[in-house]
Amino acid sequence: MKGPGGVPLKVEFYARDTVDVARALLGCVLQSRQGNAVTAGRIVEVEAYVGPHDPAAHGYQNRRTARNDALFGAPGTAYVFRSYGIHWCFNAVTERDGHPSAVLIRALEPIAGLDSMKRRRGTGELRRLCAGPGRLTQALALTGDINGHRLDRGAVRILGPRPVRLPSIREGPRIGVSRAANWPLRFYLEGPWRSR
Repeated sequence: MKGPGGVPLKVEFYARDTVDVARALLGCVLQSRQGNAVTAGRIVEVEAYVGPHDPAAHGYQNRRTARNDALFGAPGTAYVFRSYGIHWCFNAVTERDGHPSAVLIRALEPIAGLDSMKRRRGTGELRRLCAGPGRLTQALALTGDINGHRLDRGAVRILGPRPVRLPSIREGPRIGVSRAANWPLRFYLEGPWRSR
């Protein structure tokens, strides 16, 4: 399934340092095929969760549960969880099998399937379609059904960027975490599409 961003990223892309993966995901395309609808957005904001020593990460101190099991999976696996029992959040697992690290996709620039996104989100305001992890999962119809699925094949994939000139990458503290809140592990591109 080729699309607006090119070919799916290979497992090797994810099998390296989480911060490097987070920065490299900026400009890539998250694409979802649900039924007859194909929706996609260019990744413009991410957060890195760097493993068992990261107190803000779901795999802190290597605590493995049924809920976070996919986080301990192979690199290039989707880790999807509910935040506060309300919104789905989509992550790409990184580094190596058994090491709980991942990149949370925080915001997208919508680029394909806009009518489907608007209908799912109940808004026609482009800037609000994918500006936040819960919004983008709703717009692309991403749910816990894809938790544990591989991202190099199937209905949900991350595609490599086409050669485009990206604005410079910025960094700052992660949003919505109480522990390790000052760690500069949020990376984003300047522009109107990010979450805050």
